[in-house]
Parts: sequence; C-alpha cells; structure tokens
Amino acid sequence: MRILIVTQYFWPEDFRVNDLATELTQRGHLVTVLTGQPSYPSRNLFPGYGRLRPWSQRLGDVRIKRVPLASRGRGQGWRLALNFLSFAASASLLGPLRARGGYDVIFVYEPSPVTVGIPAVVLKRVISAPVVFWVQDLWPETLTATGAVRSRVVLKALNRLVRWLYHESDRILVESEGFIPHALSNGAAPEKLAYVPNWAEGSYRPVDLPGDAAERQLVPPGFRVMFAGNLGVSQALGTILDAAELTREYADLHWVVLGDGRQRAWLAEQVLTRDLSGTVHLLGRHPVEAMPRFFALAEALLVTLKHEPIYALTIPSKLQSYLACGRPIVGALDGEGARVIAEAGAGLCGPAEDSEALAQAVLSLYRTPPDELAAMGRRGRAYFVKHFERERLLDQLEQSMRDTSEENRCVS
Repeated sequence: MRILIVTQYFWPEDFRVNDLATELTQRGHLVTVLTGQPSYPSRNLFPGYGRLRPWSQRLGDVRIKRVPLASRGRGQGWRLALNFLSFAASASLLGPLRARGGYDVIFVYEPSPVTVGIPAVVLKRVISAPVVFWVQDLWPETLTATGAVRSRVVLKALNRLVRWLYHESDRILVESEGFIPHALSNGAAPEKLAYVPNWAEGSYRPVDLPGDAAERQLVPPGFRVMFAGNLGVSQALGTILDAAELTREYADLHWVVLGDGRQRAWLAEQVLTRDLSGTVHLLGRHPVEAMPRFFALAEALLVTLKHEPIYALTIPSKLQSYLACGRPIVGALDGEGARVIAEAGAGLCGPAEDSEALAQAVLSLYRTPPDELAAMGRRGRAYFVKHFERERLLDQLEQSMRDTSEENRCVS
C-alpha cells in the first residue's frame, strides 16, 4: 500500500508512530509522513531545525515531509494553542504540495491535539483517499481535565470539530475500550469503530544486565520506585511528592523520576522546597533505548494520573512499556489503567491522587520478598504478551488500513 501518515509529532521526537511507520516500510509498504518541525517536549525547535528547514528527510525507508509550525514555548496557554493551530493550518495548506502523489490510505496518529485530523480530511478531499483515525486522547475532555480551557464557546467549537472529524473518518481506532462510548456519543458510526491498543517498542523487554556504568551511577542504591515519561499536569506529580514525604523515614526507599515536560521546573522546585532531595531524584530525559536498562534497576515502576473521569477511560501508554519489561508496577490511577494492573496481577494500585494509598502500596512492595516481586513482574510480562504484543497489534493496524483502502476502491 501507499500510506500517508499525518501526525504533528514524528522522529526525532519520541512517539510510537515512529515505530509504526518504520515497521510498515519493512512490511513492503511505501510510507510518507506529513509532520511538523520537531519541538516536543522542548520549548523551541530541536537543534538543526528551523521553520523552513529541513523540508524533507528520511528515517530508513520512511519519507518525511515537514511543514512549518510555531514552537511550543512553555507548552501552555496561547503559545500551545498557536503550536496546534499552526500545524493544522500549514499541513492543510501545504500538505497537498508537500505530500503530493497517489495514496491508498491516510492514517492519522492523534495523541493530542485532535486538530491533527483537519489536514487529513483536507487531503482526503484532494487525493480521494480514505482516512483511518487512531484516537489516543479524548478532546475536548482532556482540556477541561487539565484546566487548559474553560471557555464554553471554545469547548463547544471543539465538540463540533470532533464530531466533524469522526464523521469524515472512514475508520476510527481507539487505544482504550473506554473510549468507545465517547466516540459513539460524538457521532461515530458503530461499524467504523475498532479497539487497537498501544504496544511497547521491541526494545522494551526484560534485560539481564541492568544499566551501564553511567546509568547505574545515576540511580541510588536501595529500594527504587521509578516513574518514566511526560512530566505534565495529567500525571498528578504532586501525588508522588506527597507520598514521598510520607515515606521519607525509610532512608533506603527512593523515588526516581525519568523524563521531561512542562511540570519539570515546578517538580524540581518542590523537591527543594520540601527538602526531598535525598528521597526524590530527578534524572531528566534519556533515550528510549535506555529505558529497559533503567527499569531493570527499579524494584517497582510507577504510574500516576489525575482524578478526572477522562483519565479513568485511558490506558496510559507507559503501562504497556512497564509490563513488557517484567517489573512490578505500583499505581495511583482509576479505571482502565487500574484494571489492567489488577487483572495482570502485576503489582498494587490505589485511587488517583490518593497519596496515602500510594505510600501504603509502595511500603507493601518494600516489605515484599524479592521472589514475590519477581513473580509480579513475570505475570505482568505474560499479560503484555497476551494483550499488547507488538506484532499482533501491528497486524491489526495494517489490516485496518488495507480493509479501509479496499472498501474505498469498491465504493469508487
């Protein structure tokens, strides 16, 4: 197939769509990616990139066509809105020129914002190719949950946009079964819908040798509870700090945070203000290839989300990576994510934003014999293989694109 992927984020930014695009080319498909200049999660464009350069790149056999966009700035307010809208506008206006040619299907990767679907629909009209829309985030609910938007006028406009995008899409894939009622309530036809969860990249697996020498030096000895990923409002990072305060008397119990995001500066300031420097360790962002080695240094992997209805519907993508690496998991989250941890028997979980429950869960794991912790990790890995195995889910995505393309040809 000739596949056009529309995504605001792509390599060298670290998103699962990188793995998808590369794998599709390895399966013999011709893949072009229409994307913006990379900046996530930084304030500015990555070094070596400008608003108008480079226009074209390659990642292996994947052709990359870039369009200009406004940088994220602090990743909030009008600056973030400008970042979202600038990509939607430039990809809609320049996309037909940048990604010209015939395509069998247009695939939309939507972790956020939903506006990434606008240029896909424009391109659908121009090149007469069907759209497969992979929903990773619920809009506008995610904006109200984070407090980013409170205007009823804006929220109403976004609701209309979502309904229009779902109506125009030929197939809608959702990363969580909890998203299906949302899609139906926004006008998606039931026959268009399918559940395809996220996977973990092939590098996420149990490793025998935890960390190289430099990585081992970064992580303190003792019982390590490790959080990895985006440091944003959705992650309820205050819950981690509160739980760390409740466990600070255990001198060998450490909370290790890997990642970056708009809450990182606030988190660092809070660690100092609360005198938690000996308990909470902020190690910054590291390559995705290093994550399994870091995870092997942890006694438990941590996942947290805000206490909001939207997040109860979500399976945080880090959960698949944690399960794949075969380490015990401790969580403070509701709904689908908590269900997965419990169903897998991979660890312990308390309610979202309940720091006392999180502290008690961590202390329970702290007192658990190593062989029982290892058994939790093995159960998590087995659950991952059964439900989130990469090859099977890639097969599903590929088949969804093929079916949509063939249905479009039949209609034409």
